[in-house]
Amino acid sequence: MVRLGALTMRAGVMLALPVSLFGYPFDFPFEVILGWCGILLLLEATRRAIGWPLVIVASVFIFYSIFGQSMPELISHRGVSLSRLAGYQWLTGEAIFGIPISVTTNFVFLFVLFGAILETAGAGRFFLDLAFSLVGRYTGGPAKATILSSGLMGMISGSSVANVVTCGTFTIPAMRRMGMPAIKAGAIEVAAGVDGQIMPPVMGAAAFIIAEFVGITYREVCIAAFAPAIMSYVALFYISHLESVKLGLRGLPESEVPLFLKTLLSGLHFIVPVALLIYLLLWENWSPESSVFYSILLMFGIILWQNLTHALRNGGSAAAGLVAGLYAIYGGLVKGARNMVSITMAVAAAGIIVGAVSSTGLNNALVSVVEVIAGGNLYVLLAMVAVLSLILGMGLPTTANYVVVASLLANVMVEVGNASGLLLPLVAVHLYVFYFGLMADVTPPVCLAAFAAAAISRADPLKTGVQAFYYSIRTAILPIVFLFNVQLLFIDVQSFWHGLVVFLCSLLAILAFSSIAMGWMFARLRIWEYVVLAVVVIGLFRPGVVLNQFYPEFETINLNQLVAGETVVESNRDVRFHVTRVTDYGERYKLYRLRAPAGAKGDVQTVYGIKLERDAAGNFRVANVARNGVAEKKGLLVDDLVTASDAENLNRPSKLLVYPFMLLVLGVVVGAQLLVWRREKRRVAVAGAAV
Repeated sequence: MVRLGALTMRAGVMLALPVSLFGYPFDFPFEVILGWCGILLLLEATRRAIGWPLVIVASVFIFYSIFGQSMPELISHRGVSLSRLAGYQWLTGEAIFGIPISVTTNFVFLFVLFGAILETAGAGRFFLDLAFSLVGRYTGGPAKATILSSGLMGMISGSSVANVVTCGTFTIPAMRRMGMPAIKAGAIEVAAGVDGQIMPPVMGAAAFIIAEFVGITYREVCIAAFAPAIMSYVALFYISHLESVKLGLRGLPESEVPLFLKTLLSGLHFIVPVALLIYLLLWENWSPESSVFYSILLMFGIILWQNLTHALRNGGSAAAGLVAGLYAIYGGLVKGARNMVSITMAVAAAGIIVGAVSSTGLNNALVSVVEVIAGGNLYVLLAMVAVLSLILGMGLPTTANYVVVASLLANVMVEVGNASGLLLPLVAVHLYVFYFGLMADVTPPVCLAAFAAAAISRADPLKTGVQAFYYSIRTAILPIVFLFNVQLLFIDVQSFWHGLVVFLCSLLAILAFSSIAMGWMFARLRIWEYVVLAVVVIGLFRPGVVLNQFYPEFETINLNQLVAGETVVESNRDVRFHVTRVTDYGERYKLYRLRAPAGAKGDVQTVYGIKLERDAAGNFRVANVARNGVAEKKGLLVDDLVTASDAENLNRPSKLLVYPFMLLVLGVVVGAQLLVWRREKRRVAVAGAAV
């Protein structure tokens, strides 16, 4: 019998109770049965809260864990016994009760609760009125109010469908009343509601899990996600304006637009707790749980004060007001708990997949699988991850989708990226996975957010989803951009002004891309303007690509001189090795970018821990790789064939020099568009005078 004690002290040994049945003693596998009962109950709870898709995916991974020895050689393993699998999944902190569920219970619940209490107090209606007071009177005012209100709601809400339903109930009818077609009205609401999940500080509850997976602070995740989120919303704002101009829509009548100052003052108390939360998180650098805890306490006080003053103003008693406030607080707590059910079930079920990956070694096998499928090509891998996220997102909530794909492929993306000579920050990879996970909410045929919007607009849900996907293409290109230009995430930014320049130029790039997608700026785009704007988008998003055409980032160095030590390797200059590796599945071509430790200087063997020798054919091969050296950590192996090498070009000018040229080219297009717009305006005026 195993001593009943702490699970962590038993090293995975399951507890069995000695019993006797009809005089025959045996050990009753108590914890094994407990574990499997827990797993089955979790799957049933997931089915009830979310549906069958996530249950099926989790069951497939359980099946893989048990029968892995019968799988194809590429992904096979020795198999996990029922006893060990139950213990690993249910009684350790590596699977169901691992990082995702720990983060959900410690952080996410408090933020979802905060959002529910805010909404119960009436903050949703206030944000909507505030948005209409700001932009309602302008061209396409209701559409712009939709985007602004969804962005404000997205800061506190963790669900794209909830954003659509909360705001769309008011904004979609307003857009329809101003002449916006039902499909486009619903699509704008869907695009705005889905983007609420990328808006800090909540980010659909995934920001906290990203922080734990990557090993950085929650504050750093919010900072990295800030610029892309703002850019996406500004671009959608611009798209709604172009749609309104093309359709000839106007804003709301002044009589229907709330007064800004009056609206702001009437709901200022809703802004205070949100401002406190952001201040404590980003400026005081408090922990997320402490920050939101005090914000919730402040909301409790606001609700009590709100109900007390309402009761006294209407002739009621103070006691009645306080009781009403307590009932409102209770309602918010209940709503928050209910909102957490689907999130908790999704994350817990996703933990089964995380546990299956770690207990079977699938994460290591996936590197080989991906190399076979993608041929070691990073771009093919990125497309695979995007497609997988979209497919899984048809049945999984965004957070669960992110957990599954990130646990499977995030580290694989980093390894393949490194083997392609591209240093991919882990936070950029995780945000890439997260962005494409949320895109599933606007991707037909499922597109849950589109179905929710179509129920309000009474339009065809699939056509609404297609239109919303078209509007959301600008969001889909952002993760591709910041993966190759990490400065957009404020990584490797030298100063505040450097970050500001990158942000503003990238913002202009996304607006130019939106003009291409809509075929419109001040007037309909001509063919040459499409081409020039495409060049501007590339130049502003990835200035390094343009600069490489004139000043290559790397210059070829002679392998003989490098091996002989005639070319000195220094810590301020990266060296790349072009490698051909023979595997069981054919030749693989890799590119390894090696960075010397600070202060290091010398030959490649001394600095990188790699020894190159000529083979019988006169080619250089890796003869030895020093343990824990730079080369080993990057993944170079003995017998790799090194076909060429190049080193960083230290005379290459800054990428920032590309920006002025691209802005000048953009100015030419804007000027040409203004001329067309003025000519058209003059023609309409002349025609009107003639009539």
